[in-house]
Amino acid sequence: MQDHSSDLAGTAFRGRISLPDVVRSPWWELGRRLLMALAILAGTTLLVWFDRHGYVDGNDPDNYVSFKDSIYYTTVTLSTTGYGDIAPVSERARMINAFVITPARIAFLVLLIGTTLEVLASQGREIFRVARWRKHMGNHVVVVGYGTKGRSAVETLVGNGLDREAVVIVDPSPTAVADAHADGLAIVSGDATRREVLRRAGVADADQVIITTNRDDSNVLAALTVRQLNPDAWIVAAVKEQENAPLMRQSGANSVITSSDAVGRLLGLSSLSPTLGSVMEDLLTYGEGLEVAERDLLVSEVGKQPQQLPDQVISVVRDEKVYRYFDPVVTQLARGDRLIVVRPAKELPWAPRPGTHDEDSASDDI
Repeated sequence: MQDHSSDLAGTAFRGRISLPDVVRSPWWELGRRLLMALAILAGTTLLVWFDRHGYVDGNDPDNYVSFKDSIYYTTVTLSTTGYGDIAPVSERARMINAFVITPARIAFLVLLIGTTLEVLASQGREIFRVARWRKHMGNHVVVVGYGTKGRSAVETLVGNGLDREAVVIVDPSPTAVADAHADGLAIVSGDATRREVLRRAGVADADQVIITTNRDDSNVLAALTVRQLNPDAWIVAAVKEQENAPLMRQSGANSVITSSDAVGRLLGLSSLSPTLGSVMEDLLTYGEGLEVAERDLLVSEVGKQPQQLPDQVISVVRDEKVYRYFDPVVTQLARGDRLIVVRPAKELPWAPRPGTHDEDSASDDI
């Protein structure tokens, strides 16, 4: 049992890159073609057996063709060996050979040769796809762990304009591999605490890394490894317990989300005030109702107070520091500020967003 577990662990650590399949597995094709080849063999054998009186066996004194002889004749004929010891002599048997068995022989050979070529071609295509993927991979997002949290994170990124091809999943679970492929994502199958696995995912060239496994200790070790491979990556990590958040930050995470505390607070709010709980759930649900978003300050908004803007400003980011909207430091908005706002999930004309209505960002002229 222990050896079996170690074999499974070794398989998980290999770090095999797996891109979303666009065709069926070559092994599925191999099995299908083998079944078709067996069907041709069986059909031809029965055809010869039913027409056995039209054949002679040169090695049999009575020229009798048995069922075993039919099998033998079919195999040597379809494989183009053709020893000639069993031969069709009647006109009907020769016509059947010409118009039925000969096409079956060609189909049999095409199946065998085509299957070999298909397997080799599929392997070659997969190698080429991985090489091309590596060539274009850079400034991407690596998501460690593709469970509920990982999938929600990817859906949010994609919903905000990130290309699916710019997302790489790292997870050893076969279920995660299937889910990632179903979602059109590339996945590296392996343990994210191992450097080789993270290298295969291109962590060294990634802009962001999101760590969402179900174990805090694995998240900490993954964050340490990611930070060693890429000192400049923005690392967002999840922890279950609040007491592990400081350790996660010391391991190199730029942002730490405590999942259990966040869920607990939402449950408490919903218990105290069902309406407040529904509003908080609305803010956390992407694509409907309200959403929390970050945007640049527009030129027309420079010098105004946060309360005067059409968006509901809750925070202002200035010089990489976050200020609440009522802080005296941000009484007047200045060029280079970024705004954290609450806005409709579906953009409205009165809620400008840079790049969607040809507005000029106040940071463009800096």
